[in-house]
Amino acid sequence: MSDCIFCKIIAGEIPCNKAYEDELVLAFHDINPQAPVHVLIIPKLHVQQIDGTNSILAGHCFAVAEMLAVQLELSDGFRIVTNRGTHGGQTVEHLHFHLLGGRQLELTMG
Repeated sequence: MSDCIFCKIIAGEIPCNKAYEDELVLAFHDINPQAPVHVLIIPKLHVQQIDGTNSILAGHCFAVAEMLAVQLELSDGFRIVTNRGTHGGQTVEHLHFHLLGGRQLELTMG
């Protein structure tokens, strides 16, 4: 999509601090980190939600998150978050996952 900031990053129109890239996903450090380690993992295909046609892609994103957690030395633990829709806090309508770690994260759910 031409107006999607993540699609522009994937296309190289907007620079990023790349953490990982393969044929399916791009991972880069968030410009507004919420933790010492905050990496966004985005599919290169513009999708807005996980469904039966792209669930393998979503699984690949989780595998990349696990690999990055090892590389980024998050052995004490980490969090993977995705926001969906306005009420879920999604600000970019392109499926993406946040890999957060590097400190004790607050419990947000009981």
